[in-house]
Amino acid sequence: MTVTREALGRTSSLVLTPAVVAHRGASGHRPEHTLDAYRTAIRMGVDDLELDLVATRDGVLVARHDLELSITTDIAERPDLAHLRRTLVVDGVEQYGWFVQDLTVAELETLATRERMPGTRPGNTAYDGAEGVPTLTEVLAMVGAESARRGRPVGLLLELKHATHHDAIGLPLDVPLMRELSRQGLDHPWARVVLMSFEAPILRRLAARTRLPIIQLLEIGDELGPDALDEIDEYADGIGPHTSQVLPRDRDGAIDAPSTLVRDAHRRGLTVHVWTVRGENRFLPTNLRHGQAPDALGDMAGLVRALLAAGVDGVITDHPEAALAALREL
Repeated sequence: MTVTREALGRTSSLVLTPAVVAHRGASGHRPEHTLDAYRTAIRMGVDDLELDLVATRDGVLVARHDLELSITTDIAERPDLAHLRRTLVVDGVEQYGWFVQDLTVAELETLATRERMPGTRPGNTAYDGAEGVPTLTEVLAMVGAESARRGRPVGLLLELKHATHHDAIGLPLDVPLMRELSRQGLDHPWARVVLMSFEAPILRRLAARTRLPIIQLLEIGDELGPDALDEIDEYADGIGPHTSQVLPRDRDGAIDAPSTLVRDAHRRGLTVHVWTVRGENRFLPTNLRHGQAPDALGDMAGLVRALLAAGVDGVITDHPEAALAALREL
């Protein structure tokens, strides 16, 4: 089944041209959160890069989605770091492994990155071991250089991960973040930098000290009624819902008509950036899959078209080239 604009209706976004945001870089093509993944996305023409930030033992912000390192680096093959393996509870979930917070940035920079989903994206494994874990400072320098070289600004959506956990261990993320952005001259509303988190307390702190745009990310089960949106509007400039909160799925996993979320957010002046659009069948609605193989590419462009028709202001995606192609159709 093809989802058409006519079937979904059309809602206008708040921006002239909705943004295509590379999720952890072009992570459908390179191991996530590597400089190569970011540069690949920029070459494809993305508007923004999405980064997840966590802190090392000495308070340096680095780009990792998870605090635990064994899935996306070679730390398990490092006998000199074996003593750091332990059990840690992060946001109520017990994990066993090696954690960013236990390594200094110097130790972390000796690790090599690897593909998170080698079974789903075997082509990405060709780049395993080619790069290390980048710091926020390194990413900012790369983005500045690429923006200057290409004659167009590339924006950043910076997500602060496990903020409450970091507060509890004495490594608050907002302190080194704002220090680095200020040092780089990026703490102003025109800097093409957006701050995001699933946790409201750190966003409220940031809203009190910066004029950078703030996006409240939403968990799939979050309450999205008028009162919840009014509360978010007190400190944030936008929301970041899951795609299924904009395009609900039926009992068979298919999408049809959009929810009222985008319209309700726009009425409050809140932008809407949806996460995370991925190209493989396993991540797509059932009516946009091609064939039965879970890791084959489906009709991701169809999902992007449906989201754009629903009026979203940005699409966060692992496959930015397909999202850009869908956007160009409009």
